[in-house]
Amino acid sequence: MKILKKITVGLLLVFIALQFYRPQKNISNGDHTKVFVEETNPSTEVLAILKTSCYDCHSNNTIYPWYNQVAPVSFWLSDHIKDGKKHLNFSDWENYTKQKKDHKLEEIIEEVQEGGMPLREYTWTHKEADLSEQQTKQIVDWATKTRLLYQLGNQPN
Repeated sequence: MKILKKITVGLLLVFIALQFYRPQKNISNGDHTKVFVEETNPSTEVLAILKTSCYDCHSNNTIYPWYNQVAPVSFWLSDHIKDGKKHLNFSDWENYTKQKKDHKLEEIIEEVQEGGMPLREYTWTHKEADLSEQQTKQIVDWATKTRLLYQLGNQPN
């Protein structure tokens, strides 16, 4: 029993110490997705879907929930955001080649159609981010149309 008490106290001290160390937040000022929006020209509806369901993990600006203030949740969210941005960062769109942009749009289509995005862990706490069949179709139609412009060598406007 004495060892269990020491372990519990040790874990509690580690938990408290973690509250004073925070991962860097993913926050940007300004219109960090301007190039992406201008180039891919999503409809108002599609842009709203992207903002609600994608931008928190796939851009340089995250709107953090209150529970991000508690470690180890803050570390878990930071890791998800870093991983999401590694795969696709709408804020970095201007630095992608046309081939990479085409490939990213292809991945968007696949992930959205297969239900892999947005992540279930995200939609558990962000119900508004869970895509309906109509929203899925809107994203797929927009991404398919935009891919054609890249494949034909035309710069989307």
